[in-house]
Amino acid sequence: MSVNSVDLDVLAREAGAELARSGAVLVAAESCTGGWIAKVVTDVPGSSQWFERGFVTYSNEAKIELLGVALATIEAHGAVSEATVREMARGALARSRATISVAVSGVAGPGGGSVEKPVGTVWIAWAWPAGEVARGFLFDGDREAVRLAAVQAALLGVVSVLRGGI
Repeated sequence: MSVNSVDLDVLAREAGAELARSGAVLVAAESCTGGWIAKVVTDVPGSSQWFERGFVTYSNEAKIELLGVALATIEAHGAVSEATVREMARGALARSRATISVAVSGVAGPGGGSVEKPVGTVWIAWAWPAGEVARGFLFDGDREAVRLAAVQAALLGVVSVLRGGI
């Protein structure tokens, strides 16, 4: 199934409605999505009530400096890993006034993939005061398709967390 901007707009509105309903506030920590999560949620009128800020941490240095990801974590597991996105999600939550975070890191392509982490590999983590969860994905398609799918999965996860599904 292919994702498009209309799908993301509908999903961003749904996530916003769930955030508003629950009184939660979102922060995003993005690598391969490059701020796309923040873009689609701030396209929704009234999003300032439930979206606090976004971190675009494309480089390893940015992940370390802005989110507090440990260099040892990146060296041991790589930037695209469960361990790294969990630290990104916790760091975004700790460095904001938000009550739920989403963090994304992946290999969008066309280059940069490996046997262990082929193009399309994306890790996403969500954190909130009572817990956290991370999931790995392997998305098909070109760079834009992988990034769109990652934004969709990130927002679906926000909705799921708020509804108690994750």
